[in-house]
Amino acid sequence: MTAPPLDAVVVEITNANNYSQLSHSLRTFAPNDVRDTILAGPLANGHDPLTVLDIAQHTVGILYILSARFRTKNNLPALAYLESFCQHFDVPQAIAASEHVVYLARNLQDIAESTDSPKQPLLCLLYLVSRFPPSPSHLTPIHPIFIAGCVATGHFSVAFSILQAPITEIDNSLSDLHYQDNLVYHYAGGIALAALKKWEEAEEFFEICVSSPAQVPAAIQLEAYKKLTLVQLISRGTTTAVPKYTNNSLVRLLKTSPYGSFAKAYPQQIATLKKISESDAGLFGSDGNTGLINQALERAPRRLIQKLTSTYLTLSLTEIGKNVRISDLGEVRALVLKMIEQDEICATISADDTVTFSDPPVQFSKIEIDQVLADAQDQAALFFALNREVGKSKEFLSKATKNKDEWGGPPEEEIYAGGNVGAWMEEA
Repeated sequence: MTAPPLDAVVVEITNANNYSQLSHSLRTFAPNDVRDTILAGPLANGHDPLTVLDIAQHTVGILYILSARFRTKNNLPALAYLESFCQHFDVPQAIAASEHVVYLARNLQDIAESTDSPKQPLLCLLYLVSRFPPSPSHLTPIHPIFIAGCVATGHFSVAFSILQAPITEIDNSLSDLHYQDNLVYHYAGGIALAALKKWEEAEEFFEICVSSPAQVPAAIQLEAYKKLTLVQLISRGTTTAVPKYTNNSLVRLLKTSPYGSFAKAYPQQIATLKKISESDAGLFGSDGNTGLINQALERAPRRLIQKLTSTYLTLSLTEIGKNVRISDLGEVRALVLKMIEQDEICATISADDTVTFSDPPVQFSKIEIDQVLADAQDQAALFFALNREVGKSKEFLSKATKNKDEWGGPPEEEIYAGGNVGAWMEEA
């Protein structure tokens, strides 16, 4: 007697030793709709094939079964099973069916955003994004899915362990990576880092998104530029120019928007800042930037006081109040004391309400010094490895050979517009 279709498929899965061939067979043994119906069904004896297959040994087959179940909405797996799968799947097999790993990640994101308890689906995604890439420095399509899921559900701290690893590797043979994946990862990562008040890291992520080369900038890049502007105002008190390879249309759009007006008035024109925040409250709210606007506004008086410390040795609280547009002397005193407590300024307040500014003492602990040295060594090793890889690339060698008589290094625009990033643009 001929075995029922799914029983025969399970036999093939358990006997396979060539994962690429198995993936091809599972993809082509029947038309799409028929194939999904078969894979999503039970065995002839009524048992669930997932109870027969071993996660580590039969990863490819299980991925195809999971995808079929998600597409047909039939026999959807329990979250406990998905968590176990994400913890124990075999990585080489997963790479042979990488599109199904990404499809699983997308469905986990949907589950996380639609449930009242998103933590378990996010934990599954964390296992996926930690185990699937060859190293934490490899960008995959799972990265933006995971980080966007953390942002959508407000689990910013869950994303931080992944965001700490700098992305230096792109491998399209590992998975089907697109230009948009890079933008979404760094945009969502910037949001998560800003929510955690890690301003310097957030600024870096938003800047990568904004300055990623494109003939026509994506809408997400303008949104990242808006957030980058506000994050810089909060962390620095001023904005800095984006890299010169950034698309000029983004710079023009930002400059002529309320964000450009807000940045131009910051921090000196407090009345103007308040007026902009009120008149364009709807825009800031729809952009999801009300919180950043409010934080920038709250910090504006502090920035003005910090500027005073570079000009004056002493000032009365009344004079400080005039400079920061605060008439309540008690409010000015509370603000100055808070800035002193938070090490934003080094100053003392005398009995006659005179504030004396001084330079902050330079103090470093042995632990801090050791950490700086360790970080410098890690960065030096990373730079050395990257420099070797660039030196071996065909693009680098051809340019070096072509311009060997006058070459002094490729211009910055070519560095950031070439290589794998250019390939992303062609794919997009």
